[in-house]
Formats: sequence, structure tokens, C-alpha cells
Amino acid sequence: MVKEIFVKTILNKHKKRDDWFLDDYSLNPYKSCEFNCIYCYIHGSKYGKHVNELSVKINAPALLRTALTKYARRKEYGFIALSSATEPWMYIEEKYKITRKCLEIIAKFRFPVHCLTKSTLILRDIDILQEIDKNAILPEDLRKINHGVLITISLSTLEDKIARIFEPNAPSPKERLETLQKIKEYGFHAGIAYIPTLPFISDSNEQLEEMVKRAKDIGADYVFFSPLTLYGVGKKIFISVLEKHFPELVPKYEKLYERKPCVPRNYSDQYFKKVMYFCQKHNVNFGITKLRITRGH
Repeated sequence: MVKEIFVKTILNKHKKRDDWFLDDYSLNPYKSCEFNCIYCYIHGSKYGKHVNELSVKINAPALLRTALTKYARRKEYGFIALSSATEPWMYIEEKYKITRKCLEIIAKFRFPVHCLTKSTLILRDIDILQEIDKNAILPEDLRKINHGVLITISLSTLEDKIARIFEPNAPSPKERLETLQKIKEYGFHAGIAYIPTLPFISDSNEQLEEMVKRAKDIGADYVFFSPLTLYGVGKKIFISVLEKHFPELVPKYEKLYERKPCVPRNYSDQYFKKVMYFCQKHNVNFGITKLRITRGH
């Protein structure tokens, strides 16, 4: 059941640009998500109790036009992230085309956009994305990127069997990687976010290196890596899935996440040390602007 709702605002302007994804704005055309990834941080957020209420923000394009009129007049250009709290190209987008309508408005006002997705449907909108990529006005300090569109495909594993457990309604990892390959063939600046990788499930040395190698083979311009975080009710939901599919890992997760929603520093330090080593070994950029990982990230 999909609810059609009207919202008061649609474009969120950040107080500070995101260091990793470089967005100054975020836009979520939908509320909740059909892909229902078990690890999604939304489960543990204040929106978690509404996670099953799939809604389309019918007036999103009109609100976006008003907001971008204001920011364009002020010349406050910056990357718009599509999306931070939902999948912008989920299955119902085929019917509603809200994301596509928003992209058309973004193109008109010449704002750059960062597309964050697990969906193959993004290929439908290549025409508009090409227009944005060519004509977008970049913030002065990001002009070295020389692209008005960034496209990041998200995965938590390369293994279909694991993906079916933790990302039950999303396209398979194989389909996502094929989508990225096609995106690269169109000439876009694009990469992979291996976020989150799952402790003891998709974070072995062999798995992490294979993730980097796969990105290299496809020609990804960059990769991101970050381990799982578990918040509030989201932790209970994730543990319940572990109990069914990986019961032997439950004690390990309880210990790993007993104090904080993020992994402890000793895990984090070793994790990023390995990831950076594999990226250097295979000559793959970590981050769009070659990020350096600070201690305790």
C-alpha cells in the first residue's frame, strides 16, 4: 500500500558539506523504502516506527522548484544528494516518476547532483543526468571534479546469498555492478559505496580485497568503505535476522555493539588500515577526493 502525501519542505540544506559525499543539500522524494534493507539506519532513527509506511511525496517537484529558485538567485550552488533516507529509484518510481521530475527541475536550475542508489532504474534517466553533468554549476572549490553528476552504487556484499538475507528486495549485487558498468560506459564519474560491510559476514580480508578488485575491473572512479552501525530498534531487528541465519554470530555482535552503535576503535582502526592497503595495492581511490581516514572515524 502506497500513500500519496503532501509535505511542507523537500530540500534540506546542510549546515556543513558532507566530507565523503560532497553534498550541500539532500532530497528524499519518498518516505520509507521498498528495498527493506535489514541494516538500514532508518530502522533505529526517529522515523523507524514508520518504516513500513511507504509514501510518495506528490508535491516534491513543486517544492523543489521553489527552493532552487531561491538558492540559484543567491548563487548557492552545491551537490544535491539523491537520497539520504530512501531509495530514489525504487520500484514505485516507475509509476510516479517523482525522482525523474525532480531531476528535470535540477537540470533547469543547473545544480549538480550526487545519485546514491542500489537500483537499476537509474539507467532510465541517463538522458537527464547527461544534461545535468554537462551544464551544472559547481561550487568553486569543487570545480576540479569537472562533473556535475556523481553516481554511487551501494553494496554491502558481493555475494547474492548474503544480499538476499540483508537486502531482500533490492537488485542483486551482480545487477548493481552491471548497472555501474553501463553508467561508466556513458562517461559518468561513478563509484561504489561498500556501506555497510557486515562484521564476520562480508568483512574478511579476502572479501574486502575482492570488493576493491571488482571496482577496479569495472573502472570505478572511487570506492567508499564503512562498517555496520546499529541504532536502537535497528539493532534488535538486525540481531533477530542473525538469530535465524547466523546464530553463531549473535554473541560476537552483542559484544561488538554492546556500548556504542558503531564498532569499537580497535576494529575500526584495523578495518580502515586493511581497506586503505587494498586500495593502494590495486590503485583505486578511496573517496571522490582521495579521502584520508582519521583515527576513530
